[in-house]
Amino acid sequence: MSAYSALDAVGLAQETARGKRSASENIEAAFDAVKALDSELNVFLNTNLESARALARVLDAAPAETRGPLHGVPIALKANMCVEGFESNCASRILAGYHAPYTATFVRRLVDAGAIPIGMTNMDEFAMGSSCENSAFGPSKNPWDETRTAGGSSSGSAVAVAAGITPIALGSDTGGSVRQPAALTGIVGFKPTYGRVSRYGLIAFGSSLDQVSPFARSVRDVELVTHLMSGTDSNDATCLDEPRMNCEICDLKGLRIGVPKEYFGGGLQHDVRARSEEALALFEQLGAVIVPVSLPHSEHAIAVYYVVATAEASSNLARFEGVRFGRRVDGDGSLQGMFAATREAGFGPEVKRRILLGTYVLSAGYYDAWYGRALKVRTLLRRDFEAAFESCDVIVGPTSPEPAFALGSKKDDPVAMYLSDVLTVPVNLAGLPAASVPCGFVDVLGRALPVGLQIIGPHRADARVLSVARAFEEATSFAAARAPRFFHGARS
Repeated sequence: MSAYSALDAVGLAQETARGKRSASENIEAAFDAVKALDSELNVFLNTNLESARALARVLDAAPAETRGPLHGVPIALKANMCVEGFESNCASRILAGYHAPYTATFVRRLVDAGAIPIGMTNMDEFAMGSSCENSAFGPSKNPWDETRTAGGSSSGSAVAVAAGITPIALGSDTGGSVRQPAALTGIVGFKPTYGRVSRYGLIAFGSSLDQVSPFARSVRDVELVTHLMSGTDSNDATCLDEPRMNCEICDLKGLRIGVPKEYFGGGLQHDVRARSEEALALFEQLGAVIVPVSLPHSEHAIAVYYVVATAEASSNLARFEGVRFGRRVDGDGSLQGMFAATREAGFGPEVKRRILLGTYVLSAGYYDAWYGRALKVRTLLRRDFEAAFESCDVIVGPTSPEPAFALGSKKDDPVAMYLSDVLTVPVNLAGLPAASVPCGFVDVLGRALPVGLQIIGPHRADARVLSVARAFEEATSFAAARAPRFFHGARS
């Protein structure tokens, strides 16, 4: 295994800052990995080697005392993030060729800490999907089995980390779009409390749901990245006014772990249930106390999510009409004809479906019956969590009801695809922090596929969630497992 891909981000930054390796060497190793793997896994939509090399040279010349905690660490970014020098196309033909004139706050904070962006990763178009099959450029593939999905919508970022291309990648989590692919690719994904990380520079899908979220191969890396990105931002009115997050190692003795019966229902695949129950048994062995809890309105979460999210998508995507930026198709020569022709040519089927649904639920005569009622149930979902946390410290259960499913198996059944997020969507509706950590494997047709464990905390209890996740990680060896064929270090 190569020294580059064997290290997590913290270890790589420490070696680079001490001069054991250079930032330039890290960038060349990352692009060697891109060259070796991207044609098979379809990870990146665009990269910028010259920009990365230039930034690496600056970092290599920096005095030792100015070197940050991510000094010389290559990172991958989801293609719905704005970064100067990169194409931010949201995996959509309507934004092909779009280069943002500014860099997102969360990216700037990582760059200031020494990170080096190398490229923009594949995703479901405008973050709408659970398998990356809605990308205009084809799906990313799971390094554990390339015939299967890597999850969605942040699939490219998940694969960049799971395949050893970069130690860190950023995604956006609207309904589980970081935790679900983290679970399906055997890495760590963390959705912070809504507002913990500024959304300035994230191209919006569902503004009350979207949250910038990191992937990594260790909880330690996720802790560091979240700490660096978090904090107030005058450019984002929804950003929480509190200091950056810091974590401590958690003693599990006496920790009350809530287990919702609704998360272990009939839709849960048998082997996924077994791995989740084994993880809970380990928590008990480590001194935690298992507490049964109930989230009675969670059965309505998918329906509520697809009313709220589509309504917000309808509003947010109205700006893509061919006038201000992105693609333009003339149509019949009229203004409305140009709007219609541009959107017809630029948007994929799933984006069109969600815009139409959102426009419908916001329309006169239907607003109260659909959108207004969904907001009321969303409040009930949030209150369910508040009631549960009166008797427990964290809630634990499976991240995804099944392991990675075959590409194409759900593409023609939108409802089945939507149900892939049934265990993650409630967290976004309530604005809570949640992590997915590897908790074992299941055998599917002779292939070992990863399973993720979801750890959910109360509002603003991000540090608690990550502390529990790190304690579980240190008590197991699951996070050390690597996709045998595609992990870049295994080829070195």
